[in-house]
Amino acid sequence: MDKAQICFSFIILLYISSVGNFMRVNAQAPGQGSWCVAKPGTPIEQLVKNLNYVCSNSEIHCEVVSKGGACYDPINLYNSASVAMNLYYQNQGRHYSKCDFEGSGIITVTDPSCGCCIYEFYK
Repeated sequence: MDKAQICFSFIILLYISSVGNFMRVNAQAPGQGSWCVAKPGTPIEQLVKNLNYVCSNSEIHCEVVSKGGACYDPINLYNSASVAMNLYYQNQGRHYSKCDFEGSGIITVTDPSCGCCIYEFYK
């Protein structure tokens, strides 16, 4: 066997022996924040569904995206849904799976706050 075949065989063996044994690693520096926002291009129907799901949860206080709230913007549903999704994500302990929202959520390490609309962050 030549070296390329040996290396390839080793990689396949390594892959087969490690299936199911991978662990998610948090690559963030200590103290660095993470926020959950809606993925760009998420359909309006999904944004509404996410907003309704989060704000129907009694543990989440959606006043910030309600009329009169700092993040209330009836024209920008993407922002309102993102703020609500982040409230849920933060409330649930910032677990990766709590930002899925049927594939419409994404985690960012850049604070998405803008102006007086501050995205929650729980340390």
